[in-house]
Amino acid sequence: MGRFNVLNHALVPEHKVLKEKEKEELLAKYKITPDQLPKIRLSDPCIIAISEKEGPIKPGQIIKIIRNSETAGESVAYRLVIEG
Repeated sequence: MGRFNVLNHALVPEHKVLKEKEKEELLAKYKITPDQLPKIRLSDPCIIAISEKEGPIKPGQIIKIIRNSETAGESVAYRLVIEG
């Protein structure tokens, strides 16, 4: 039996690791520092699944989370990866 991938579940939104340039553009656009973003831990099931698929995720990287929204169509959130 294969291992369950949480990213394939219907209720889990799309998660994407930002490239360094995208990270810089995001921080400049909102005039913020990375530590002002909400956090997500390395032990989060979605981060573990992304790591298995795309390679290691490191603290300090930013994850873009894209959710479907009935009112807005699409909702985008960002999370800073931290230890734990």
